[in-house]
Amino acid sequence: MTQSTNSATDISHHVTSSVVENVDITIVGGAMAGASLALGLAQLSDKYQHKLGRPLSIAIIEAVKPDDNHPGFDARSIAIAHGSVFELTRLGIWPKLASLGTEISNIHISDRGHFGMTELNAEQFSLSSMGQVVELAKVGKVLFDELKNSKQAIKLYCPAQLSDLQTDATGHTLTLNNGQQIRTQLLVAADGANSKVRQALNQDIEKVDFEQVALVANVQTDKPHDGWAYERFTETGPLALLPMSAVNAKPRVSLVWALDNEQAQALKIAPKAEFLAALQTAFGNRAGRFTDVGERVSYPLTLSYMPRPIYHRTVFIGNAAQTLHPIAGQGFNLGLRDVVGLIDAIEANLIELSKTDPQALDCGQNSLIHHYLTLREQDRNSTINNVEFLVRGFSNQHWPLVAGRSLGLRLLSWCPPLKAPIAHKAMGWKSA
Repeated sequence: MTQSTNSATDISHHVTSSVVENVDITIVGGAMAGASLALGLAQLSDKYQHKLGRPLSIAIIEAVKPDDNHPGFDARSIAIAHGSVFELTRLGIWPKLASLGTEISNIHISDRGHFGMTELNAEQFSLSSMGQVVELAKVGKVLFDELKNSKQAIKLYCPAQLSDLQTDATGHTLTLNNGQQIRTQLLVAADGANSKVRQALNQDIEKVDFEQVALVANVQTDKPHDGWAYERFTETGPLALLPMSAVNAKPRVSLVWALDNEQAQALKIAPKAEFLAALQTAFGNRAGRFTDVGERVSYPLTLSYMPRPIYHRTVFIGNAAQTLHPIAGQGFNLGLRDVVGLIDAIEANLIELSKTDPQALDCGQNSLIHHYLTLREQDRNSTINNVEFLVRGFSNQHWPLVAGRSLGLRLLSWCPPLKAPIAHKAMGWKSA
C-alpha cells in the first residue's frame, strides 16, 4: 500500500511512533458500520469485563472527521428499517439517534405506466413505523462524539490512515500514516467499497455493473409527506422518495433516481425548473408538486460482493464486504446485520471463555471467524440475490416481465396476507 502524505493524530491517545499499541480488535473505517460495531463491542465489553478480568480493547481507525466532508457521512439520507432500529436499540445506539429520525409509516410501490401498485402500512403489522429516515451527516456527528467520549474500551485514531499491514499466525500489525503501530488479534474491515484492507490482503471481489447511475438529491414538496415513502419503477429504473424532516416548515423528501448515465449527467446539471419538471413527469403527483431541489450528486450503480467476507484473523463488513443497488434500501440494513452477527459471534466466544479460561481470550481465532461466516452466509446470499433479481426484473420493459410484475403488485393489494414476507424484507429482518 502507498503511504499517505497526510498527517494523523490519535485524538484520544497520543501514542508515539515507537509504541506498539496491543488491542483485541481493530476496526478500519469509522462510518456507520464501523462506528456501530465499535459502540456495540464497547457495550459487550462492559457486560463481560468482570468475568474476563479486564475490558475488551478496541481500536478504530478513521481517515476523516464527519465535519470534513466525510464520504461515509455525506448529504444523503438512508432508510433504517424497523429491524435495524430494533438492533440499534439493542446495541444502545438508537436512543442517541432517535431525535434525528423521520418515521416511515407507509410504503407505496408502483410501476409507472402500468396497473401494478400496492401499499405496505405499519398499522397492518401493528407497528408504529416501518422504519426511520436519517441524514447521514447528522448521524455521523453523533456517532463520532460517542466514539470520542467512550471512557475505556475504544481507542479512536482520527484522522489516521492505514499505510501498511503485516500479517502473521497470531495477528496483524498495522502501521498508520504517521508511524503509529497497532498490534491486533482481530482485524475488521469496515472501510467501504474500495477497502484498503481488502486490497492489502489481495482478496477477491465480484462486480456486476447495472449500467445505471443513481441521482441523489433532497427535494422540497408543496404538501407534507405524512410518513409516506415511495418506490416507483420507471423505464430507466427505480425512483425512490423517502420522507425527511421539514426545514423552515417546508416539507422535504430524499430522492434516489436510477437513470442511464447520459440522462443522469444531463439532469444533474439541468436548471432547477427543468429538473423538477422531469422528476414530476417521471413520478407523477402522488407526493404533491416538487417545488425546489438541493445539491444533486450521482454515483454509478453496481453490485459488488466478496464470495467469502473472511480471511485469516480478518472479517469484512458492510460496504467492504458487499455493496447493493439501492432499489430496496437494503445496503445499510444488511451491513448492520453483519455488525450484529460479528458481535454475536464474539459474545458466544466470551461466554465459552468465561466458563473455561478467561485468560485465553483470542478474538481472532479461526473458530470465531468461521462462526461469524456461518451466522451470516444464508441471509447475506439471499439478500444479494433478491436485490439483483429486483433490479433485473424491474428495470426491464420486456412485456412478459412488465405484465408479470404488475400482476404481482396487484395480487399483493388483493390478498393482504401475501404482503407479510415482502414487509418482513422491507423492514430489514434477516432473510431466510
